[in-house]
Amino acid sequence: MNIEYLGLKEVTGSIVVLNGVKDASYEEMVDITMSNGERRTGRVIEIKDDVAVVQVFEGTIGISNSNTRTRFKGTALELGLSKEILGRTMNGLGKPIDGLGEIMASAHWDVNGNPINPISRKYPRNYIQTGVSAIDGLTTLIRGQKLPVFSGNGLPHDQLAAQIVKQAQLSADADNNENFAIVFAAMGVKNDVADFFKRSFEESGVLEKVVMFLNLANDPVVERIVTPRCALTAAEYLAFEHNMHVLVILTDMTSYCEALREVSSSKGEIPSRKGFPGYTYSDLASLYERAGMLKDREGSITQIPILSMPNDDITHPIPDLTGYITEGQIVLDRGLHQKGVYPPIIVLPSLSRLMKDGIGKGFTREDHPQIANQLFASYAHVQEVKALASVIGEDELSPIDTIYMKFGKAFEEQFVSQNRDENRNMEDTLDIGWNLLGMLPREELTRVTDDVLDKYYKPRNNA
Repeated sequence: MNIEYLGLKEVTGSIVVLNGVKDASYEEMVDITMSNGERRTGRVIEIKDDVAVVQVFEGTIGISNSNTRTRFKGTALELGLSKEILGRTMNGLGKPIDGLGEIMASAHWDVNGNPINPISRKYPRNYIQTGVSAIDGLTTLIRGQKLPVFSGNGLPHDQLAAQIVKQAQLSADADNNENFAIVFAAMGVKNDVADFFKRSFEESGVLEKVVMFLNLANDPVVERIVTPRCALTAAEYLAFEHNMHVLVILTDMTSYCEALREVSSSKGEIPSRKGFPGYTYSDLASLYERAGMLKDREGSITQIPILSMPNDDITHPIPDLTGYITEGQIVLDRGLHQKGVYPPIIVLPSLSRLMKDGIGKGFTREDHPQIANQLFASYAHVQEVKALASVIGEDELSPIDTIYMKFGKAFEEQFVSQNRDENRNMEDTLDIGWNLLGMLPREELTRVTDDVLDKYYKPRNNA
């Protein structure tokens, strides 16, 4: 039997505290009825003896300490799910906001998810083609992987996210692509950014395979903490109940972590680095580790979390902790952005740790691993030549170093840079790479075997 409690001990920010609570549980949902009859929703975030701390999703403005009635529902927050969620737009709590009516749910799942036994996981294989050469060629996204994008304020990560949603597919296999879906979650975004995403997906015709969760900047901060959990619950349902391959894009994880810090502060918890709670690592891991594949299921969940690094600081706690949990990163660079390169992906600090097991013969193309290694090595040498040129001047460079300078410029302009609506397949990406390597003498290509060079290398005139 549910007991209704009258009155509150304390109201602070988005949190209310109750005394004398019996049999409440962590993450339990709560109905709050105000003195004027208005109803609000909350969830239990802390319990100590008979004291319960409750987060109120809609905020605590207007809540009275004496006349408020609280009822504990006995269940955690659940999301109503069916295959009808494809093509729908919902708020951060999973409630439809697209004017198409309620979702006829065939299942209700706890948004906190269920722990996955590591033994039941399947090692990620195969790749997801994004149509972006710098990702597909050099930091290939593998099904079941979590590969974050490290960006900065003012960099075009929103445009890159929209382009990936519009272009992403499972290699070139049209049959498999029917079982491909995207779950897109935006946290703390401005209204114009949310409109940009909705308009981009509608105009490109991909909205029917996208599930959108939008938490706007003027929505409750507490809702921001639930948004990625709702998105990942929807992804798990599509992947493990309907055997779909789901790509989850979460933007911006910095907004999520700042919401986590705000709630932690209102609870009076002792802060850790930069004011973030000490459990930030485990909290992020509870989200990122929901990616993967299971041995007894056909579906997969692949994650691309996007986070904007404060002051472009890659050692900031958010990118730092994210890097520990995920399998690589894609880094956007302000210098490339200022030179007009889109997407401004700086390839040297970017990597995909699972790439080696999902490319090459039988996956992409036999030459892919070698050409990727060679492009990395050659572009790294370009940075050494640039450093030398800054000391002695470009006119004093040796002939081979001059060629490397031309190669570096062409690499940024032709391989990394592409139009915002340009969708390159894997063959195009690798061919562009070989065309650029043709600028270098054959003896400089030390990361490629003679057999592969004989088949693909074609020298170019650098005059």
